[in-house]
Amino acid sequence: MIEILTPTDLLLAKDSGALVADILRTLKSRSAVGTNLLEIDAWARSMIMEAGAQSCYVDYEPSFGRGPFGHYICTSVNDAVLHGLPHDYTLADGDLLSLDLAVSLGGVVADSAISFIVGDVRPPESVALIAATERALSAGIAAAGPGARIGDISHAIGSVLTAAGYSVNTEFGGHGVGSTMHQDPHVSNTGRPGRGYRLRPGLLLALEPWIMADTAQLVTDADGWTLRSATGCRTAHSEHTIAITNDGADVLTQPRS
Repeated sequence: MIEILTPTDLLLAKDSGALVADILRTLKSRSAVGTNLLEIDAWARSMIMEAGAQSCYVDYEPSFGRGPFGHYICTSVNDAVLHGLPHDYTLADGDLLSLDLAVSLGGVVADSAISFIVGDVRPPESVALIAATERALSAGIAAAGPGARIGDISHAIGSVLTAAGYSVNTEFGGHGVGSTMHQDPHVSNTGRPGRGYRLRPGLLLALEPWIMADTAQLVTDADGWTLRSATGCRTAHSEHTIAITNDGADVLTQPRS
């Protein structure tokens, strides 16, 4: 299903996006050496409930996971890149942590992910991974607007990632959002320009470039959810929810100043 939001729903989407951005910013500020992933999940739960929002993850039970997910946020560390199931792990200096959060507020979903390094140690490979996903996300957003096509976004994202020397996995990518978390259209992280669904004002898209340092192959962790790089290399993931408007793309999950 491809859902086009009404102007009223778009105002609600702004509130959802602002909430997701604020929660992720707070969680990043609290995540330090010695923080446990289960603490991060508990903080996310508390902030979601205090806002009167609903988690999109707790009862999520897709075909690719061993569900229901049962937690409020995805916490992926180092070689884990997607769907990281929070567990009893204490963050160490130099860990690369990705946080992925989706909530529904007022009946409209927003979805975003950030990657950052914990502590003072800053491995160059990790810095480069994060920077590449952030540049690719910016390129995808710049390519989105009325009259553009999904392939234009995919091509913009993929061009940045491949130019940086990374392989692109196409098993998981961006997607439509709205009254539910995962909708059509699928937004691959590589593609051909001028192809696919033509963007329309009122369309919400979650764009999410993610990469692994030296492979494009994923393996599923024993927990049935966490996706890791097949070689054990480090990974990164960046995501924003955008609204297509008459003027271009409005980034809904950008942290407020």
